[in-house]
Amino acid sequence: MSSEAPRIVHVSLRVRDLETSTRFYQQIFGFRRLADSQSKDHASRHLTDGVIDLALIEYAGDRGRADCPTPGAAPGIHHFGVAVADLDASIRRVREAGGNILTPPGDIPVKFRDPDGAICELVPFGRYKVA
Repeated sequence: MSSEAPRIVHVSLRVRDLETSTRFYQQIFGFRRLADSQSKDHASRHLTDGVIDLALIEYAGDRGRADCPTPGAAPGIHHFGVAVADLDASIRRVREAGGNILTPPGDIPVKFRDPDGAICELVPFGRYKVA
């Protein structure tokens, strides 16, 4: 048995436009592109910050499938959190890239919606510590 604690290593988001979403996450967090793949019903792109794998998935139609239903009332990822060194600079980059800040000024965490409506939160490093 490994002595490493379990941790999130991958988050997948269904997006409407792969290129727009790729640019958005690269601009905000400096994620780099790892790989692309194509299946019969969707294209996916994997990005990373060196720690987590962020997969962006674009379906050819808006029908989805059993394991990735159309966004809306169906269960799915609510949000994911990213620790940043400079909260104010990250908020500015979100706005410049077309994101919509949801949190009142001064509140932490800072939640925002990306251009497809997915929710992300920004927190300063150290906000979430494992005991």
